[in-house]
Amino acid sequence: MNPVLQRLMNEATRLTRSGNLQAATAAIQRALHIGKARPAAGETTTPPPTPSAAEGDVIEAEVRVIIDPQPSTAFARAEPAEVVQPVEINEIDEIDEPVIVRDIPEPEQWTDGHFAHDGRTLAYKLYLPPRTAAAATKPMPLVLMLHGCTQNPADFAAGTRMNDLARAQGFAVLYPAQTQRENAQGCWNWFKTQHQQRGRGEPALLAALTQSVMADHAIDPARVYVAGLSAGGAMADILGRRYPDIFAAVGVHSGLPMGAASDLMSALAAMHGGGAATAPHEGKALPVIVFHGDADATVNARNGAAIVAAASGGYNGAGAAPQVTQGQSAGNQRFTRTTHASANGRAYIEHWQLHGAGHAWSGGSRSGSFTDPSGVDASAEMLRFFLAHPRR
Repeated sequence: MNPVLQRLMNEATRLTRSGNLQAATAAIQRALHIGKARPAAGETTTPPPTPSAAEGDVIEAEVRVIIDPQPSTAFARAEPAEVVQPVEINEIDEIDEPVIVRDIPEPEQWTDGHFAHDGRTLAYKLYLPPRTAAAATKPMPLVLMLHGCTQNPADFAAGTRMNDLARAQGFAVLYPAQTQRENAQGCWNWFKTQHQQRGRGEPALLAALTQSVMADHAIDPARVYVAGLSAGGAMADILGRRYPDIFAAVGVHSGLPMGAASDLMSALAAMHGGGAATAPHEGKALPVIVFHGDADATVNARNGAAIVAAASGGYNGAGAAPQVTQGQSAGNQRFTRTTHASANGRAYIEHWQLHGAGHAWSGGSRSGSFTDPSGVDASAEMLRFFLAHPRR
């Protein structure tokens, strides 16, 4: 112990025994200050760094002086009062900083892939949103997006801006690519009989691709959806009707109903005059949301109404009367929205008639082809509808 400190503590003890408590207290206080001062000559203890008062990490020992309640008569007979010696602090204990583990999200992914099935290889692009390690264990929704004729996955993604919504709301988007080898215009072959059946042609290929992505990633099987534009919209309607065990809801933009054509000539007739769905459903109809411009010169708007009629016929029991609302987009495009509900009151069909709109994705970006930025945001409305209809 520091000699000066020892001398002051001895003095405090002597003053306490003599009853001079005020002087003893003063000696103890001086001893405490000396205990934090420099070491005596010959001592090798390194003094601790002097932190500021604001840091609050200097711990001083508590000194308790226990005094007899009757000092005037007791000190002659009593044992010396107890003096608790101060603890000499030569080192400041290091306080471990708490380890903060931050759940840093993995970056988003926009990847190219190829999928082989039944003798055919299909190229695709897949968008996966940024996800934290905690979120990565939770299954996310998946939307299969089918482009229109002359389009490709990158073009379709840019035009619909679906990846922006996927980034914000945490879902995956799959964009398969049709090849000119299968169709000179890059269209999905919705109008050929072999591509309108379960277990055959393009429906089987696209369903298998969807299941493969579901197996490779954390996808919620109850929230898998399909949407498309034009020929892609027609193929989306086929997939929804042939694979209700995979898809939970369908989005069709400027498309045609399944069964409206069986070859190229009947396809052209349906596109210009409007076709009627003739093929039966595989089980109960899925919820469907339809967008169609009433000025569409490529695919007649009667096709959108035919998709709605086919979906209505796939539900058992009469529901409430359709609810019709009029509105206008931020870009001043008018629309009529008709909502159909089943007997239990659950909305299962939405039909958006876009007044004055042509053959283009409503509310899309000019960075992609076949888009109408002035229209209502079809991508956002489709996603809202999809997430309200998980597969049951």
